[in-house]
Amino acid sequence: MLPHLRSIPQKERISLIFLERGELDVIDGAFVLVDVNGVRTQIPVGGVACLMLEPGTRVSHAAVTLAARVGCLLVWVGEAGVRLYSAGRPGGARSDRLLYQARLALDEPARQRVVERMYEIRFGEDVPTGYSVNQLRGMEGARVKRQYENLARKYGVRWTGRRYDASSWGSGDVPNRCLSSATACLYGICEAAVLAAGYSPAIGFIHTGKPLSFVYDIADLFKFETIVPEAFRVAGRRPGDPEREVRLACRDVFRKSRILDRIIPLIEDVLDAGGLDVPEPPEGCLPPAIPEEDEWDP
Repeated sequence: MLPHLRSIPQKERISLIFLERGELDVIDGAFVLVDVNGVRTQIPVGGVACLMLEPGTRVSHAAVTLAARVGCLLVWVGEAGVRLYSAGRPGGARSDRLLYQARLALDEPARQRVVERMYEIRFGEDVPTGYSVNQLRGMEGARVKRQYENLARKYGVRWTGRRYDASSWGSGDVPNRCLSSATACLYGICEAAVLAAGYSPAIGFIHTGKPLSFVYDIADLFKFETIVPEAFRVAGRRPGDPEREVRLACRDVFRKSRILDRIIPLIEDVLDAGGLDVPEPPEGCLPPAIPEEDEWDP
């Protein structure tokens, strides 16, 4: 008898695939995108962390069911991957992980320690003790501004500041459009990892009050290591289709940096800094949606 199939661990998956102008369905047991001419393109849904669905995409009930079963996050986005509209929930938050995350966010000293650990990772050095979250945000803002300016000079990009109007995408300049497209890619795979580990995307520590606050927190830990330099590099080449070029660049840098291998361990690292005991899962508790280590049944 063949062994029971289980989900592929997050770290071993393709980061993301963009799909447009077709219908996702399950036909003859295969997860496929069918275009207007009836041509089928098979999608390895079980080996992908996140599918970004652009305008012109329709999804069948069978396709959503299979994606959820194998732990692939479906994200409905605008053209070129910006303006995230909605997302599926493969597995979602687990009660013990969710309560642990909420305790850390509600306990001010614990939250402060988590925030400080996040900034230590981002700055690459110890942060000053006794600084409030708002003071640390101010330090971060000054550093981010300098990093943008340095990258703009490096790649010969005319930079006038970070500006993005969600209601008028085409009005933005090329560097800002590249940054927005790259950020959307990073948010997609970070949300998939947060959900796979059993946490809530909404309970953040630096970012608060938004549906993806924790996703933003985690994405910021990788942003300047991965996508921001790529966005400026693409903008400096002045391509005809910058959004497409950025998506390809993000795919490559995600693979080279092995980001899917690192997100969940880093989530555990920053939460552990809070100093609260991790609760034991209750009897009968479901495992994380996509376990980090998985083996075949004998």
